[in-house]
Amino acid sequence: MAAELKRFFIGRALRTEQAAHERLTRKTALAVFSSDALSSTAYATEEILLVLAVAAAYGQAGAFKFLVPISIGIAMLLIIVAISYRQTIHAYPSGGGAYIVAKENLGTNAGLVAGASLLVDYVLTVAVSIAAGVAAITSMVQGTRYAWLDHHKVFLCLIFITFIAVANLRGVREAGSLFAAPTYAFLISFLFMISYGLFSYYTYGGAARVPTAEQIKIAEGYKLQPLTLFLLLGAFSNGCAALTGIEAISNGVPAFKKPEAKNAATTLVWMALLLTVMFLGTSVLAYLYGVHPHASETVISQFARIMFTGPMAWFYYVVQSTTALILVLAANTSFADFPRLGSLLARDRFLPRQFATRGDKLVFSNGIVILAIFASVLVIAFGGDTSRLIPLYAVGVFLSFTLSQSGMVRHWLKVRAQSPKKAKPRSRVEDDIHFTQSTVDREPLPDVELEASEQRGSSFVTDEVTDSAHWKKSIVINAVGAVATFIVLCVFIATKFIHGAWIVVVVVPLLVLVFRAIHNHYVGVAKQLSTEGLGELRPIKHTVIVPISGIHRGVVSALQYAKSIAPDHVQAVYVDFDEEATIKLREKWERWGAGVKLVVLPSPYRELTRPLLRYIARRERHSENDMLTVVLPEFVPAKWWQHLLHNQSSLMLKGALLFKKGVIVTSVPYHLEK
Repeated sequence: MAAELKRFFIGRALRTEQAAHERLTRKTALAVFSSDALSSTAYATEEILLVLAVAAAYGQAGAFKFLVPISIGIAMLLIIVAISYRQTIHAYPSGGGAYIVAKENLGTNAGLVAGASLLVDYVLTVAVSIAAGVAAITSMVQGTRYAWLDHHKVFLCLIFITFIAVANLRGVREAGSLFAAPTYAFLISFLFMISYGLFSYYTYGGAARVPTAEQIKIAEGYKLQPLTLFLLLGAFSNGCAALTGIEAISNGVPAFKKPEAKNAATTLVWMALLLTVMFLGTSVLAYLYGVHPHASETVISQFARIMFTGPMAWFYYVVQSTTALILVLAANTSFADFPRLGSLLARDRFLPRQFATRGDKLVFSNGIVILAIFASVLVIAFGGDTSRLIPLYAVGVFLSFTLSQSGMVRHWLKVRAQSPKKAKPRSRVEDDIHFTQSTVDREPLPDVELEASEQRGSSFVTDEVTDSAHWKKSIVINAVGAVATFIVLCVFIATKFIHGAWIVVVVVPLLVLVFRAIHNHYVGVAKQLSTEGLGELRPIKHTVIVPISGIHRGVVSALQYAKSIAPDHVQAVYVDFDEEATIKLREKWERWGAGVKLVVLPSPYRELTRPLLRYIARRERHSENDMLTVVLPEFVPAKWWQHLLHNQSSLMLKGALLFKKGVIVTSVPYHLEK
């Protein structure tokens, strides 16, 4: 039944050699990896206005005139980051983005900080995007018979998270096909809205009604105050939510069709151009039409209501529907990148190895499931309220931005310090070989061969973009990116710390400590399992103990198996709960005991496990040169639910003996037919 349900929801399993056919084209990848960044245009401008509204509500109506200059500053930052990440894509086509770059150039701890930051941000992205999408839906149905949905936001969020998780579990290509149409529908409708809005304004003029101070909605956690530099910086940091998701493509380069780096870089350029146009267009329209943040209606909704009237009124619902849809589907970016980054950390033994295992559909299923669980917990904890989640947003992104670009700067400094002899670029064949060796698809090393991840070779790849001859230009690009993102990070922490950013500041170091603890465990396991210093193999003498609860076919089978291991060293052990039952057992033992010695243990307090453990411990002390084996007879019911009708004493005993050093536990099942 479980297998049939899995096939129904996930689809048929794919063979390993089909992985190459699951790669994404640039058109599909733009939908898969860009939905998060592009959807941020639906709320980034509004986030700036919410902070400026603090001063506007205080009485300084002119505060909104800073919207466009702040947006232009954010757009310039977006272009800087995009150009910097284009080099990262070419330099590290194995994926991993900030984690790999920082780890190889700044050290393992820096890489772990970048990895932890991105993992936290991916979880937040799912929670924020889904919550914002649900809020758009519930806002659109206000005043209709579906207004009751507003009271079930958390439930709707959980439904959407489950839907996107299942879609991704079905495989990369199927998820890309599913999300491509809504993404392009949003792009077309949004770009048309901007074009139509500008044309309408300069043709017919007009502006929205200016709300009173009581109608203006202000940013969460702010009090009314005059316009200051600190408030402007707060508006700038709020608007930087537009940059979340821009790193997604650099993390998912291996998912592209060959040539991976070229296709990913081209997709990044298109995403950056679209994002810049859409973000600036939204801010310009907000300024021209005098749209202000409102408690019951989003900025996008206000645009559409003002511009689309008369014969074009129907397009308002198109804009609202596609906006709500893209906000929900924006979570897909995290579902594409969180599992991939988790697999890289698991490959380096900083996360459990299960994260590096591909599922039936050639995706990292465990990462997808864990992301869905964590995002669901966040949604439940914060009541599906976007405004409560926004202050946590973007801290991890800009921390990873800074570390990634700083890592690239460090790389170019090392290139400058090397011999002036021009490095010979790798051929395309050599690039393919290196990529194959460094990609996350490779099998993890066996435990006995595990080495510290710090000893892995560099995965930096040289091509026409990253050739060492261009190091001066490259170091300037990455240095500007590092400085710009670091300044924004400082601004974000300073302006958002008391509003919730402190949670991320605390969580990231804790995650790094967890990564280190996991890594130390794996390294310790490898050392203990190593064959180095192991002596010659010696013959084993078995002493076998068979705990029994009576005489039945399962017990007889277990006794026969035990005698095959150690014909002359088998003992059956029975715990005496009832004197009459013990007498009957002794009588039957003469016939069915197969010559095995029966030991009866008294149990005045009707305990089963403790008397057996004490006896096993005594036998272990008297069998120093023997291997002590406990053979457990157990019958297996024909139906799964029939297990609930039995006391599972064998399972409890196995659990008690699991951590008992020097004791081997073997189950001998007897399968029932009815």
